Amino acid sequence: MDADLPVFTPRETVSELDRYIVGQHKAKRAVAIALRNRWRRQRVPEELRDEIAPKNIIMIGPTGVGKTEIARRLAKLAQAPFLKVEASKFTEVGYVGRDVESMIRDLTELAITMVKDEQRERVEASAARHAEDRLLDLLIAQSKPKGGEGDTQSYFAVGPDGSTSPVVTGAGDREALRKKLRKGELDEHQVVLQTSVSGGPSFEVFSASGIEEMVFNIKDALGNLPGFAGGKTKETRVEVPDALRILTAEESEKLLDMDQVVQHALERVQHSGIIFLDEIDKIAMGGTRGGGPGGGGPDVSRGGVQRDLLPIVEGSTVTTKHGIVKTDHILFVAAGAFHEAKVSDLIPELQGRFPIRVELESLGEADFLKILTEPKNSLVKQYEALLATEGVELTFTEDALAEIARVAYEANTRLENIGARRLHTVMETLLDQVSFKAPEMRGQTVTVDGALVRERLGEVLDDEDLSRYIL
Repeated sequence: MDADLPVFTPRETVSELDRYIVGQHKAKRAVAIALRNRWRRQRVPEELRDEIAPKNIIMIGPTGVGKTEIARRLAKLAQAPFLKVEASKFTEVGYVGRDVESMIRDLTELAITMVKDEQRERVEASAARHAEDRLLDLLIAQSKPKGGEGDTQSYFAVGPDGSTSPVVTGAGDREALRKKLRKGELDEHQVVLQTSVSGGPSFEVFSASGIEEMVFNIKDALGNLPGFAGGKTKETRVEVPDALRILTAEESEKLLDMDQVVQHALERVQHSGIIFLDEIDKIAMGGTRGGGPGGGGPDVSRGGVQRDLLPIVEGSTVTTKHGIVKTDHILFVAAGAFHEAKVSDLIPELQGRFPIRVELESLGEADFLKILTEPKNSLVKQYEALLATEGVELTFTEDALAEIARVAYEANTRLENIGARRLHTVMETLLDQVSFKAPEMRGQTVTVDGALVRERLGEVLDDEDLSRYIL
């Protein structure tokens, strides 16, 4: 595990999660301990380290209570590669369905991107210097000299309309040109760059389970051959700021040590990777969806998917285009509503690989009120910020917030319980008129009070048929 990644105590982790997620303290404690145990494992004697398995977690609770958000925020805190995947996607029929190992390949690609972005930040200053030097070379090479032989030559850059303007006096005076570039005096000028062509013939192979990796390798190999995408360049005329950005990106790529990037990414996947298996209840044997062993339903039965998942969760090796990935210490967080099935309906071997089980609580009216205002990214703050872009100041009174929470709770009680997601629907219905007219209301202040909420939402909630479509 990278030494420079942040390390949180369980109490600090719970405190950070509290900033974004209301309630669910049992689940927060469980994931906080699991995260700390990964740090602890890295510090036990080496002969014991490989014997310590991750404490995988199953979160049980209805939709919209925070299961996904807890796992997503945990990954952000740990700066770990994080992949959310729906377990039910592995039951689809035909080529759309993917083998379970594909989630490890996807996690590896995410880790590669994450490490590359981190490395780019580290070489950003050096890449910017190199890019600036290249751009100066281009400006001088593509400028138009004027003056007779033996005279001091004035160099003129080409503008967007083909006109010329002086950029530097004296062929070797690069520093004068550099100053003009940094001051933005050349931003309107254009240069010609050699850029790679992203077109060309392409193809897609729909592979069966087990040969997906071979397809990756074939496409990579053919991509470098003449006539295929990649390896071609064309001249493109761009403005100076865009040229500097393109050249900086190219220089960053040159400074990256891809072997080191891949090595770090594989290590991070194996020791810090988190996979969130959503809707795991849909592949349990007690549900009504899909087909169990011996039954009808999809080609890949729920029982078969569980058996395929088992070695991945237990610990196995998966071949990716970047190398072998061992899954022994990847943390798996599973979640499901378990309305139609129970955790005990999973095959016993898979149950045993999820020793921590946490039941999340349904959200009440008081929870909805907290969700509206308390989190750092609360819905109220989001809507206020959105309308502020139109010059409209949006404010909510306390009785308005209480009324919104009541309406959302009642809608969940009367209709299907979709948890906190109901608040999004209620807020959109409430603010529909303001959102539509906002461009015409610049400079105005809109105050949402309890009476307005009752006026806009009261009739909808009272009309059972209408509320099913609106809320």
